[in-house]
Amino acid sequence: MTREERVRAAIEGKDVDHVPVAAWMHLSEFDQDPISLAEAEVELTEKYDYDYIKMMPFGLYSTQDFGNQITIYCDPHKEPIVKRFAIQAPADYDTLKAIPAIMGTYGKQIEFARELSKRRTPGTPIIQTIFSPFSTLKKMAGDRLLTDMINFPEAVHHALAAITATTIDFIHYNIEAGVDGFFFATQNACKSIMNLKEFEEFGEFYDLQVINSYVKKTWFNPAHIHGSDIYFNEIAEYPVNCINWHDRHTWPTLKEARALTGKCLLAGIKSAPYFVNGVLQYDDIILNGTPEEITAHVKDAIGQVDGKGLILGPGCVVNPKAPEENLRALRKAVEL
Repeated sequence: MTREERVRAAIEGKDVDHVPVAAWMHLSEFDQDPISLAEAEVELTEKYDYDYIKMMPFGLYSTQDFGNQITIYCDPHKEPIVKRFAIQAPADYDTLKAIPAIMGTYGKQIEFARELSKRRTPGTPIIQTIFSPFSTLKKMAGDRLLTDMINFPEAVHHALAAITATTIDFIHYNIEAGVDGFFFATQNACKSIMNLKEFEEFGEFYDLQVINSYVKKTWFNPAHIHGSDIYFNEIAEYPVNCINWHDRHTWPTLKEARALTGKCLLAGIKSAPYFVNGVLQYDDIILNGTPEEITAHVKDAIGQVDGKGLILGPGCVVNPKAPEENLRALRKAVEL
Protein backbone atom coordinates (compact mmCIF):
# COMPACT_ATOMS: atom_id res chain seq x y z
CA MET A 1 0.00 0.00 0.00
CA THR A 2 1.07 3.57 -0.55
CA ARG A 3 1.14 5.94 2.42
CA GLU A 4 -2.10 7.56 1.29
CA GLU A 5 -3.82 4.23 0.68
CA ARG A 6 -2.75 3.06 4.13
CA VAL A 7 -4.04 6.17 5.92
CA ARG A 8 -7.30 6.20 3.96
CA ALA A 9 -7.89 2.53 4.77
CA ALA A 10 -7.27 3.15 8.47
CA ILE A 11 -9.71 6.07 8.49
CA GLU A 12 -12.34 3.81 6.91
CA GLY A 13 -11.68 0.96 9.35
CA LYS A 14 -10.39 -1.34 6.61
CA ASP A 15 -7.46 -3.75 6.66
CA VAL A 16 -3.98 -2.26 6.30
CA ASP A 17 -0.59 -3.82 5.58
CA HIS A 18 0.63 -2.09 8.72
CA VAL A 19 -0.89 0.45 11.07
CA PRO A 20 0.01 3.97 9.83
CA VAL A 21 2.41 5.76 12.14
CA ALA A 22 4.16 9.11 12.50
CA ALA A 23 5.73 11.25 15.17
CA TRP A 24 5.82 15.02 15.24
CA MET A 25 7.67 17.59 17.29
CA HIS A 26 8.32 21.31 17.42
CA LEU A 27 11.13 22.25 15.04
CA SER A 28 11.87 25.62 16.59
CA GLU A 29 15.15 26.21 14.79
CA PHE A 30 13.29 26.10 11.45
CA ASP A 31 9.71 27.23 12.08
CA GLN A 32 10.18 30.93 11.32
CA ASP A 33 11.10 30.18 7.70
CA PRO A 34 8.55 28.36 5.52
CA ILE A 35 11.05 26.72 3.19
CA SER A 36 13.37 25.54 5.96
CA LEU A 37 10.43 24.13 7.92
CA ALA A 38 9.07 22.30 4.86
CA GLU A 39 12.48 20.80 4.19
CA ALA A 40 12.89 19.75 7.83
CA GLU A 41 9.49 18.05 7.94
CA VAL A 42 10.16 16.12 4.74
CA GLU A 43 13.59 15.10 6.04
CA LEU A 44 12.08 13.83 9.31
CA THR A 45 9.39 11.88 7.49
CA GLU A 46 11.73 10.24 5.01
CA LYS A 47 14.46 9.52 7.55
CA TYR A 48 12.09 7.37 9.60
CA ASP A 49 9.69 6.35 6.80
CA TYR A 50 6.62 7.74 8.54
CA ASP A 51 3.24 7.52 6.84
CA TYR A 52 1.94 11.08 7.08
CA ILE A 53 3.02 14.60 8.04
CA LYS A 54 1.30 16.54 10.77
CA MET A 55 2.48 20.06 9.99
CA MET A 56 4.15 21.92 12.83
CA PRO A 57 3.89 25.71 12.54
CA PHE A 58 4.93 27.27 15.84
CA GLY A 59 2.21 27.11 18.46
CA LEU A 60 1.56 30.87 18.65
CA TYR A 61 1.32 31.51 14.92
CA SER A 62 -2.42 32.25 15.06
CA THR A 63 -1.95 35.05 17.61
CA GLN A 64 0.84 37.25 16.31
CA ASP A 65 -1.13 39.06 13.62
CA PHE A 66 -3.78 39.90 16.22
CA GLY A 67 -1.27 41.72 18.41
CA ASN A 68 0.49 39.19 20.62
CA GLN A 69 4.11 40.15 21.20
CA ILE A 70 6.22 37.02 21.00
CA THR A 71 9.78 36.21 21.98
CA ILE A 72 11.29 33.92 19.36
CA TYR A 73 14.51 32.05 20.07
CA CYS A 74 15.03 29.92 16.92
CA ASP A 75 16.50 27.35 19.29
CA PRO A 76 15.71 23.64 18.73
CA HIS A 77 14.87 23.19 22.41
CA LYS A 78 13.26 26.55 23.19
CA GLU A 79 9.84 27.33 21.74
CA PRO A 80 8.50 30.88 21.21
CA ILE A 81 6.71 32.39 24.22
CA VAL A 82 4.27 35.26 24.72
CA LYS A 83 6.08 38.45 25.72
CA ARG A 84 2.91 40.53 26.03
CA PHE A 85 -0.69 39.44 25.59
CA ALA A 86 -2.74 41.24 22.95
CA ILE A 87 -5.69 41.37 25.38
CA GLN A 88 -4.87 43.59 28.34
CA ALA A 89 -8.38 44.86 29.15
CA PRO A 90 -11.99 43.95 28.27
CA ALA A 91 -12.13 46.73 25.68
CA ASP A 92 -9.36 45.00 23.71
CA TYR A 93 -11.71 42.20 22.66
CA ASP A 94 -13.87 44.74 20.81
CA THR A 95 -10.92 46.05 18.80
CA LEU A 96 -10.22 42.69 17.15
CA LYS A 97 -11.17 42.46 13.50
CA ALA A 98 -10.94 39.64 10.98
CA ILE A 99 -7.73 39.90 8.99
CA PRO A 100 -6.68 38.52 5.58
CA ALA A 101 -4.94 35.21 6.29
CA ILE A 102 -2.71 35.52 3.24
CA MET A 103 -0.62 38.16 5.02
CA GLY A 104 1.73 38.28 8.00
CA THR A 105 2.41 35.24 10.14
CA TYR A 106 -0.67 33.49 8.82
CA GLY A 107 0.65 34.03 5.30
CA LYS A 108 3.96 32.42 6.22
CA GLN A 109 2.13 29.24 7.21
CA ILE A 110 0.34 29.20 3.85
CA GLU A 111 3.73 29.46 2.15
CA PHE A 112 4.88 26.59 4.38
CA ALA A 113 1.94 24.53 3.07
CA ARG A 114 2.82 25.38 -0.53
CA GLU A 115 6.47 24.45 -0.04
CA LEU A 116 5.66 21.22 1.79
CA SER A 117 3.15 20.21 -0.86
CA LYS A 118 5.87 20.59 -3.50
CA ARG A 119 8.60 18.84 -1.50
CA ARG A 120 6.78 15.87 0.04
CA THR A 121 7.23 12.44 -1.46
CA PRO A 122 4.19 11.92 -3.71
CA GLY A 123 1.46 10.05 -1.87
CA THR A 124 2.42 11.32 1.59
CA PRO A 125 -0.60 12.92 3.28
CA ILE A 126 -0.08 16.32 4.90
CA ILE A 127 -2.39 17.98 7.41
CA GLN A 128 -2.14 21.59 8.52
CA THR A 129 -2.44 22.44 12.21
CA ILE A 130 -5.22 24.88 13.11
CA PHE A 131 -6.47 25.93 16.52
CA SER A 132 -9.97 26.33 17.83
CA PRO A 133 -10.92 30.01 18.05
CA PHE A 134 -11.13 29.78 21.84
CA SER A 135 -7.64 28.26 22.01
CA THR A 136 -6.25 31.13 19.92
CA LEU A 137 -8.01 33.74 22.05
CA LYS A 138 -6.78 32.18 25.30
CA LYS A 139 -3.22 32.42 23.96
CA MET A 140 -3.92 36.12 23.44
CA ALA A 141 -5.57 36.80 26.79
CA GLY A 142 -4.22 34.23 29.21
CA ASP A 143 -6.28 33.02 32.13
CA ARG A 144 -8.26 36.26 32.32
CA LEU A 145 -10.34 34.92 29.42
CA LEU A 146 -12.00 32.43 31.76
CA THR A 147 -13.51 35.23 33.85
CA ASP A 148 -13.97 37.67 30.98
CA MET A 149 -16.20 35.22 29.14
CA ILE A 150 -18.52 35.32 32.17
CA ASN A 151 -18.28 39.05 32.90
CA PHE A 152 -17.97 40.39 29.33
CA PRO A 153 -19.52 37.70 27.10
CA GLU A 154 -20.47 40.02 24.22
CA ALA A 155 -16.91 41.32 23.92
CA VAL A 156 -15.49 37.80 24.00
CA HIS A 157 -17.97 36.65 21.35
CA HIS A 158 -16.93 39.58 19.16
CA ALA A 159 -13.30 38.47 19.37
CA LEU A 160 -14.13 34.81 18.75
CA ALA A 161 -16.12 35.74 15.64
CA ALA A 162 -13.16 37.70 14.24
CA ILE A 163 -10.77 34.82 14.89
CA THR A 164 -13.22 32.34 13.37
CA ALA A 165 -13.51 34.35 10.15
CA THR A 166 -9.74 34.64 9.90
CA THR A 167 -9.26 30.92 10.53
CA ILE A 168 -11.74 30.04 7.78
CA ASP A 169 -9.88 32.34 5.39
CA PHE A 170 -6.63 30.62 6.37
CA ILE A 171 -8.22 27.23 5.66
CA HIS A 172 -9.24 28.33 2.17
CA TYR A 173 -5.67 29.24 1.23
CA ASN A 174 -4.27 26.02 2.71
CA ILE A 175 -6.64 23.94 0.61
CA GLU A 176 -5.45 25.84 -2.45
CA ALA A 177 -1.87 25.11 -1.35
CA GLY A 178 -2.53 21.37 -1.46
CA VAL A 179 -3.01 20.11 2.09
CA ASP A 180 -5.03 16.91 2.53
CA GLY A 181 -6.78 18.02 5.68
CA PHE A 182 -6.54 19.82 8.99
CA PHE A 183 -5.44 18.85 12.49
CA PHE A 184 -7.97 20.82 14.51
CA ALA A 185 -6.57 21.40 18.00
CA THR A 186 -8.79 22.39 20.88
CA GLN A 187 -6.75 23.04 23.99
CA ASN A 188 -9.59 24.01 26.32
CA ALA A 189 -12.23 21.30 25.93
CA CYS A 190 -11.69 20.23 29.53
CA LYS A 191 -14.20 20.07 32.36
CA SER A 192 -11.69 21.76 34.67
CA ILE A 193 -11.60 24.81 32.37
CA MET A 194 -15.23 25.20 31.25
CA ASN A 195 -18.52 23.65 32.24
CA LEU A 196 -20.51 22.04 29.45
CA LYS A 197 -22.75 25.07 28.84
CA GLU A 198 -19.71 27.35 28.56
CA PHE A 199 -17.98 24.88 26.26
CA GLU A 200 -21.01 24.75 23.97
CA GLU A 201 -21.34 28.55 23.88
CA PHE A 202 -17.71 29.65 23.61
CA GLY A 203 -16.10 26.53 22.17
CA GLU A 204 -18.34 24.24 20.14
CA PHE A 205 -20.33 27.04 18.47
CA TYR A 206 -17.19 28.43 16.79
CA ASP A 207 -15.42 25.08 16.39
CA LEU A 208 -18.20 23.80 14.15
CA GLN A 209 -18.09 26.89 11.94
CA VAL A 210 -14.39 26.29 11.36
CA ILE A 211 -14.65 22.54 10.80
CA ASN A 212 -17.66 22.77 8.51
CA SER A 213 -15.69 25.09 6.24
CA TYR A 214 -13.37 22.25 5.16
CA VAL A 215 -14.68 18.77 5.98
CA LYS A 216 -16.34 18.29 2.60
CA LYS A 217 -13.24 19.50 0.77
CA THR A 218 -10.51 17.47 2.51
CA TRP A 219 -10.20 13.81 3.49
CA PHE A 220 -7.85 13.55 6.49
CA ASN A 221 -9.31 15.59 9.34
CA PRO A 222 -8.39 14.76 12.95
CA ALA A 223 -9.54 16.68 16.01
CA HIS A 224 -7.05 16.95 18.88
CA ILE A 225 -8.36 17.23 22.45
CA HIS A 226 -5.60 18.61 24.65
CA GLY A 227 -5.39 17.96 28.38
CA SER A 228 -7.16 15.77 30.89
CA ASP A 229 -10.78 15.33 32.03
CA ILE A 230 -11.83 16.10 28.48
CA TYR A 231 -15.11 16.45 26.61
CA PHE A 232 -14.31 13.38 24.55
CA ASN A 233 -17.85 12.41 23.59
CA GLU A 234 -18.71 15.95 22.57
CA ILE A 235 -15.65 16.30 20.30
CA ALA A 236 -16.18 12.80 18.91
CA GLU A 237 -19.52 14.07 17.59
CA TYR A 238 -17.78 16.79 15.56
CA PRO A 239 -17.82 16.15 11.78
CA VAL A 240 -14.18 15.00 11.75
CA ASN A 241 -12.93 11.52 10.85
CA CYS A 242 -10.15 11.00 13.43
CA ILE A 243 -9.86 11.72 17.15
CA ASN A 244 -6.49 12.47 18.80
CA TRP A 245 -6.08 12.88 22.56
CA HIS A 246 -3.77 11.98 25.47
CA ASP A 247 -5.03 8.41 25.63
CA ARG A 248 -2.11 7.31 27.82
CA HIS A 249 -2.79 10.05 30.38
CA THR A 250 -6.55 10.54 30.61
CA TRP A 251 -9.87 8.81 29.98
CA PRO A 252 -10.68 7.16 27.67
CA THR A 253 -8.13 4.48 26.82
CA LEU A 254 -7.99 3.34 23.20
CA LYS A 255 -10.14 0.34 24.08
CA GLU A 256 -12.69 2.50 25.87
CA ALA A 257 -12.71 5.01 23.00
CA ARG A 258 -13.45 2.27 20.49
CA ALA A 259 -16.62 1.47 22.44
CA LEU A 260 -17.61 5.16 22.35
CA THR A 261 -17.01 5.99 18.68
CA GLY A 262 -16.55 4.25 15.37
CA LYS A 263 -14.29 7.02 14.11
CA CYS A 264 -10.61 6.47 13.46
CA LEU A 265 -8.43 6.84 16.56
CA LEU A 266 -5.20 8.76 16.01
CA ALA A 267 -3.39 8.07 19.25
CA GLY A 268 -1.53 5.37 21.18
CA ILE A 269 1.86 6.96 21.85
CA LYS A 270 2.59 8.39 25.31
CA SER A 271 4.12 11.78 24.51
CA ALA A 272 2.85 14.92 26.22
CA PRO A 273 4.35 18.15 27.60
CA TYR A 274 3.45 19.68 30.95
CA PHE A 275 4.76 22.49 33.13
CA VAL A 276 6.36 22.28 36.56
CA ASN A 277 6.94 25.70 38.15
CA GLY A 278 6.89 27.25 34.69
CA VAL A 279 9.43 24.79 33.26
CA LEU A 280 8.38 22.60 30.33
CA GLN A 281 8.67 18.88 31.02
CA TYR A 282 7.71 15.81 28.96
CA ASP A 283 6.13 12.49 29.87
CA ASP A 284 7.36 10.86 26.70
CA ILE A 285 8.14 7.22 26.00
CA ILE A 286 9.91 8.21 22.78
CA LEU A 287 12.27 10.36 24.84
CA ASN A 288 12.79 8.15 27.88
CA GLY A 289 11.90 4.62 26.82
CA THR A 290 14.05 1.91 25.31
CA PRO A 291 13.43 0.51 21.81
CA GLU A 292 12.09 -2.64 23.45
CA GLU A 293 9.68 -0.64 25.62
CA ILE A 294 8.50 1.34 22.60
CA THR A 295 7.86 -1.87 20.68
CA ALA A 296 5.77 -3.23 23.54
CA HIS A 297 3.96 0.10 23.84
CA VAL A 298 3.04 0.06 20.14
CA LYS A 299 1.90 -3.56 20.31
CA ASP A 300 -0.30 -2.73 23.29
CA ALA A 301 -1.94 0.15 21.39
CA ILE A 302 -2.59 -2.01 18.35
CA GLY A 303 -3.93 -4.81 20.50
CA GLN A 304 -6.44 -2.57 22.28
CA VAL A 305 -8.36 -2.07 19.01
CA ASP A 306 -7.27 -5.20 17.09
CA GLY A 307 -5.38 -2.95 14.70
CA LYS A 308 -8.56 -1.58 13.13
CA GLY A 309 -9.43 2.08 12.67
CA LEU A 310 -6.12 3.13 14.21
CA ILE A 311 -3.45 5.61 13.14
CA LEU A 312 -0.55 5.73 15.58
CA GLY A 313 0.60 9.14 16.74
CA PRO A 314 1.58 10.98 19.93
CA GLY A 315 -1.01 12.29 22.35
CA CYS A 316 0.51 15.73 21.84
CA VAL A 317 4.11 16.26 20.69
CA VAL A 318 7.33 14.28 20.98
CA ASN A 319 10.28 15.93 22.70
CA PRO A 320 12.78 17.07 20.01
CA LYS A 321 15.54 15.53 22.14
CA ALA A 322 14.13 12.05 21.49
CA PRO A 323 16.96 9.74 20.32
CA GLU A 324 17.07 8.52 16.75
CA GLU A 325 17.01 4.87 17.77
CA ASN A 326 13.66 5.41 19.50
CA LEU A 327 12.14 7.25 16.56
CA ARG A 328 13.24 4.35 14.37
CA ALA A 329 11.88 1.82 16.86
CA LEU A 330 8.46 3.48 16.66
CA ARG A 331 8.31 2.89 12.92
CA LYS A 332 9.80 -0.60 13.07
CA ALA A 333 7.33 -1.74 15.73
CA VAL A 334 4.34 -1.63 13.36
CA GLU A 335 6.08 -4.16 11.09
CA LEU A 336 6.81 -6.76 13.77
